[in-house]
Amino acid sequence: MVPAELPPSSPRSPKRMQEDWLEGIEHPGLRRVLETVKERDPAQPEFLAAVKEVAASIQPVFERRPELLPVFAQLCEPERQIIFRVPWIDDAGQMQINRGFRVQFSSAIGPYKGGLRFRQGVNLSIIKFLGFEQVFKNALTTLPMGGGKGGSDFDPKGKSEAELQRFCQSFMTELYRHIGDETDVPAGDIGVGTREIGYLFGQYKRLTGVYGGVLTGKGLEWGGSRLRPEATGYGAVFFAKELLEDEGDTLVGKRCLVSGSGNVAQHCAQKLMDEGALVLGMSDSRGYIFERDGLTREQLAQISAIKESHSGQLEQYRSPTAVFVQGRRVWEVDGPIDAAFPCATQHELDLEDAQQLVQHGCKFVFEGANMPCTPRAVRCFEEHGVVFSPAKAVNAGGVAVSGLEMTQDRLGMQWSEEEVDAKLRAIMHSIYRTCKETAEEYHTTLAAAANIAGFLRVAEAQRAQGAV
Repeated sequence: MVPAELPPSSPRSPKRMQEDWLEGIEHPGLRRVLETVKERDPAQPEFLAAVKEVAASIQPVFERRPELLPVFAQLCEPERQIIFRVPWIDDAGQMQINRGFRVQFSSAIGPYKGGLRFRQGVNLSIIKFLGFEQVFKNALTTLPMGGGKGGSDFDPKGKSEAELQRFCQSFMTELYRHIGDETDVPAGDIGVGTREIGYLFGQYKRLTGVYGGVLTGKGLEWGGSRLRPEATGYGAVFFAKELLEDEGDTLVGKRCLVSGSGNVAQHCAQKLMDEGALVLGMSDSRGYIFERDGLTREQLAQISAIKESHSGQLEQYRSPTAVFVQGRRVWEVDGPIDAAFPCATQHELDLEDAQQLVQHGCKFVFEGANMPCTPRAVRCFEEHGVVFSPAKAVNAGGVAVSGLEMTQDRLGMQWSEEEVDAKLRAIMHSIYRTCKETAEEYHTTLAAAANIAGFLRVAEAQRAQGAV
């Protein structure tokens, strides 16, 4: 079940706005929980949308297990929210100030685990939305990881290497007090790759004198795991492959669109090619490229080279067969489409985009980013019979391999690429089977089933541990 979107700011009465907020929520106790959440955080639209989406889909649980309702109320409030100042000196010698965040949402099944996002516009609502989602996503992997998220409104685009290093060191100078390999283990996210993780790790080590697994996404030479950069994109394709094979189909020859052109999108596109699919288009904040016969591996390598720099843009892409469309989204590509893989950012695919995909024959949508489809888009897909697979399940491959990296760090060893690949495939297989079986048990969609399955695992642990 997909809830209505949050009411926008308008002259409507508070009573009408509250009715809109609770639309689709029939359970009286759950309505009271949501009223409390909205009263506490009325100005956090991204977080409220995430809570509403989960709440609407897990309603059937409370009919069978009413004792779990207080646990959901508990999970809607983070265990800890940390906001701090990040001062740093730019190359002109001027002081700059950014804001840093770490929200530690739930440690019910393990240390807090979730990425750091450096991006203009990042705020507490976005970090809480991502952290809340992370709780259930991590639970689906069955690995012992709680949920958290962090980051800053620092924009890495256009920054020099020295500026990136100074910012990361300043950020970690505060964050180090709140993390540890058995407490909270951050990873990368948008704007935070292996380079930034290196600067953060180095400063943590300098401040604490500890060489441990406090961050994941590290370089192979200093405690990282094989396939960690590839894991989110690969995992999305492994999930898609599981679903299609379960329906007696394959990815071979499927015409696919991938939004984004960063780490997740690149590796999603690569693995789609490995499976015999055609990747027709990719995008960034400036527009999208369209290759009517599908990208070649050489063309994908060119995109990767462009995006090695935070300032690289797809408009720099050169191909005699390509079309670059400025200021538009890739979902408008004209022609038959079989599957869409939104891999850029949250709420990038709205109702109009969904309608265009439906018109072009899209049959499958796999969320590679964190909640990239708006509720209106999801409703459109479900109304038109498009099989929609949610981010909590589809993009769990990244955090799964982060969990494997944590295990390798604790063991003081490094698994081969074949070993990590096999473990990742097994985890994605397990996630798909869990979602499908839960959907059948509760007579619901895959998206709702992912929420139900993740919630049940966390809720049982939280309930056992009491009022903490």
